[in-house]
Amino acid sequence: MLIRSTKLRFFYAFNVVILFCIINFCIYRFLAFPKSNTTPATNANSKSSVNIIRGNGVTGEGSQSLLTANKDTIKGNEPKGNPSLDLKFKQQTFKATLASSKSLKSNSGNATEAVGQKLEEANEKGQNTSILQTCPLIPTKLNGPLATYSHPISFKEIAKANPGLQPGGRSKPTECISRHRVAIVIPYRNREEHLQILLNNLHPMLMRQQLDYGIFVIDQALPTRFNRAMLMNIGYAEAMKRYNYQCAVFHDVDLIPENDRNIYSCPEMPRHLSAAIDKFRYRLPYARIYGGVSSVSKDQFENINGFSNMFFGWGGEDDDMAKRILDSGYKITRYPLEIARYRMIKHTKDKGNEKNPQRYALLKTTSKRMKTDGLNSLNYTVQEVDEQPTHLRIKVFIDEKEILKNFHF
Repeated sequence: MLIRSTKLRFFYAFNVVILFCIINFCIYRFLAFPKSNTTPATNANSKSSVNIIRGNGVTGEGSQSLLTANKDTIKGNEPKGNPSLDLKFKQQTFKATLASSKSLKSNSGNATEAVGQKLEEANEKGQNTSILQTCPLIPTKLNGPLATYSHPISFKEIAKANPGLQPGGRSKPTECISRHRVAIVIPYRNREEHLQILLNNLHPMLMRQQLDYGIFVIDQALPTRFNRAMLMNIGYAEAMKRYNYQCAVFHDVDLIPENDRNIYSCPEMPRHLSAAIDKFRYRLPYARIYGGVSSVSKDQFENINGFSNMFFGWGGEDDDMAKRILDSGYKITRYPLEIARYRMIKHTKDKGNEKNPQRYALLKTTSKRMKTDGLNSLNYTVQEVDEQPTHLRIKVFIDEKEILKNFHF
């Protein structure tokens, strides 16, 4: 009985000690950590400060917190509480802002440079850079097969029907930054009605294709024989003087496109656009044909040295160009025949553009001539530059005797 009583006394004593320890611990906690007087505003600002310090990256919640903290400062919503804490918050905010700016500048790298280049290009084009993005790879407003215009109308009427067209035949999309800067070069002589029909069909199609383009009509002065290839070289050279085009489309004045999915963009390889013409029952006449309408990038064209300047009269210059392309290691590409369709305007043979009797002799020497006969040997005189509402017409004189004097047939 005595032993049992002793055990109970120890048990009660132990419980008293435990209870005493608990009470002391609670008193210690209460005295050592008093309740904070910091207001919710201070807590919110402290959180913003932490987020700002974390916001050294390009994106993230720190960026939004930085905007919020700056907004509070502008409005004069100073944080309440301890002034020293307020000062510390302001200093952290300032330092973090500098750190964010440095980080944004240093971490952007090539991406920032690329965006800057796009913005610079857009500024040159007079576009609103705050909202513009690059145009889609495939334009969204294409129709596919087209009902073409067959009757000529004045250049002023064509310009009126195509809002946004700038004098000199320049246009670019306003809703995005174009992926392609294209010079459309048309070799020309005494074909006013054909040019009106072509441009009436061409401008709306090019606009739907979201191209940054200009149309250059190179008019050869009489009385020399027509030199289509040299006119295209001249058109290329004159276009590049006026704008930083990435490629050129060389376009016969009597070929009307029948499908706007035949995009006049800058190709990876030289592209024969007019693969299917109604005159040939929409079939390809032969594998290496490169006549009618074609496109080529700036680098490719200059590496090939352009077209030959020596083909006066009809025929041969396209086959000469095809051989230059293949000899330079490029390939001739085409869209499918159901897309690369054209209608030819019926006409009689032009005076001064009879068949060239020397064309076969010239074709035998293509590989020998291409390094010295082309863009690097252009010799012409600009007689007149006429800025029309739908195109830039450049009238040039070519001295046939001077061009051919050193070649012996």
